[in-house]
Amino acid sequence: MHANDVAALIDPVLAALRRRPDVEAPELRSHDAADRLLLELAASDHAEAVVGREVVVIGDTHGALTLGALALGARHVRVHQDSIVAERALAANAAALGLSAYSHHPLAEVASTDARLALVRLPRAFDALDAIARAVARGSDPGVGLLAAGMVKHMSLGANDVLRGSFGRLDVSLAKRKARALVARSPLPAGEIAELEPARARDRDLGLEVVAVPGAFAGASVDIGARALIAELDGAPRVGAGGTVIDLACGTGLIATTLARLNPAARVVASDVSAAAVASARLTAAANGVDVEVAQDDGLGAQPDASAELIALNPPFHVGAAVHTGIAHRLFAEAARVLRPGGELWVVWNSHLRYSPALERAVGPTRQVARGPKFTVTASTRR
Repeated sequence: MHANDVAALIDPVLAALRRRPDVEAPELRSHDAADRLLLELAASDHAEAVVGREVVVIGDTHGALTLGALALGARHVRVHQDSIVAERALAANAAALGLSAYSHHPLAEVASTDARLALVRLPRAFDALDAIARAVARGSDPGVGLLAAGMVKHMSLGANDVLRGSFGRLDVSLAKRKARALVARSPLPAGEIAELEPARARDRDLGLEVVAVPGAFAGASVDIGARALIAELDGAPRVGAGGTVIDLACGTGLIATTLARLNPAARVVASDVSAAAVASARLTAAANGVDVEVAQDDGLGAQPDASAELIALNPPFHVGAAVHTGIAHRLFAEAARVLRPGGELWVVWNSHLRYSPALERAVGPTRQVARGPKFTVTASTRR
């Protein structure tokens, strides 16, 4: 397909995309050069695997790849997105564009023997890429091609080695608009490719076992922000029977597990946008013998107003690859909505971010619990 024809098909789609319900800001985009490169390569080098066929898309953030593939003539797109916010952004953009021939699938089930092409946004974590490569190689036709792209500044040679673990041939594209693609072909026989098992580790200092499925933030380790917050939770109010305690943006569930130990009679909820985080939190709670309700949710959308006595939060400070405070501010507002008057929000944050005024505005009076060179822990009382 000629470059002008490709542009005529995909440009209207990319121009119409919005990030909602994800954070929207002038400096944040709904697609980038890596998305465009994947679509251009799909149309120019793999048109026979796109037009009239089923295509697999993994890691789409707001719908550029899924809806772009449909605009290029794909009959149907099988999609895996780790984030529920990404799923909802795709749905909103699909409705706005009138494109609906796609379906969501767990990673282990997203590949199809009917599909000859998988378009993949390169994840940062190699274990996540390994799980993706294995899923595509094990579940696809032997003629499948896997196109994985990212921005050059975020790529490393280690990704090549990961893909070679599941595919017999790997080619690397030239950089274009500061993006580059890896093209994997000739999947190894399915019998030679096992599914990745969750990673497990015991943290002696915390006395907790961490379990992480591929792609979970920090893996089977304890990130230093979570460690700083857990160290102070013994000073948080205790919640008894009939009360609710929440670990918001729970990751692998270590904070939720700690809260369950400290509040054995309370209902403990762990919530995260990430499917990998939710699966990991369930496994971590079970490995430590505590009862935690785990939910994949955008913030605390499933929780009623004024329903919790205590919320703990280790907020992300990245939106995609960009350092941005937008998600943290949204989570502060969600916590304020769900806390009962007098309830407390305990937050750990990078000290240079100086979130105290924002917490005061969103939640209520905020006191400093602990402060170090890197992290500050605060407690805010709901007005």
